[in-house]
Amino acid sequence: MNRHALVLGGSGAIGRALVARLLAAGWTVDAVSREARPSQPGLRWHLGGFQAMPELTGRFDAVFSCGPLDHFSIWYAATGPESPRVVAFGSTSDATKQAAADPDERALAARLREAGTRLFAAAGDRGAAATLLRPTLIYGPGSAHNLARVVALARRRGLFVLPIDARGLRQPVHADDLAAAALAAVDAPAAAGQAYALPGGETLRYRDMVARTLAALTPRPRLLLLPAPLFEVALQLAHRAGQLQGLPAGAVARMREDLVFDPAPAQAAFGYAPRPFVPDASMFPD
Repeated sequence: MNRHALVLGGSGAIGRALVARLLAAGWTVDAVSREARPSQPGLRWHLGGFQAMPELTGRFDAVFSCGPLDHFSIWYAATGPESPRVVAFGSTSDATKQAAADPDERALAARLREAGTRLFAAAGDRGAAATLLRPTLIYGPGSAHNLARVVALARRRGLFVLPIDARGLRQPVHADDLAAAALAAVDAPAAAGQAYALPGGETLRYRDMVARTLAALTPRPRLLLLPAPLFEVALQLAHRAGQLQGLPAGAVARMREDLVFDPAPAQAAFGYAPRPFVPDASMFPD
């Protein structure tokens, strides 16, 4: 008997990869997205979001949330469907931005932590088993954040400027590896009631990550490394000229910080095995 999944955020980078993997594994899928998409055998699309959720009928063997964790946790606790298994994506930002200088980033970290607590409490009240997956820096087709923002800024000027000491360690993770993790976790008894950080398969310095990303583009933007004092001057000038739209608050300071997480618990629980960081131009369409 085919199993039936509900995927929220089905048109995003993780959601699209997860829907494809579920269908390949023989699941029947209902997917919700704010973008209209055509249904196909085994896959029914619903137009909506957490503020205007469509009517969802039938029994779901698993619910997967690939959208904002805070909105999902509120919806799931109040009106979400009954299902024995829930797998939701959060973010390691719940830890990395907890002590950020920017109050908005601290607030985001607090919302993520509160949402995780709410998710597990609601699942417990319903007799369901929940798993929270916390990715690091996500990249891949359809991703509109993180490295996609770097690429957009670099393409706009043909140049991307970094401080020479942007050596903070990163573990970029491909969206499809996250989809594979969700599919594996749903059938892993050890993952029930647990939260896992999901880093990528390679740890590299921030400036090396950016350099490898820019090298995949055609034409290839130039990467300029400046001493910290000169970079600060360039940053101030760029802010005054309005050239840094899309660069999140606190992003520059974190370029020097190590944001590294241990994949071992996820590997032990459900065989998590992410790929090394190999970006290509198709991940960053113009």
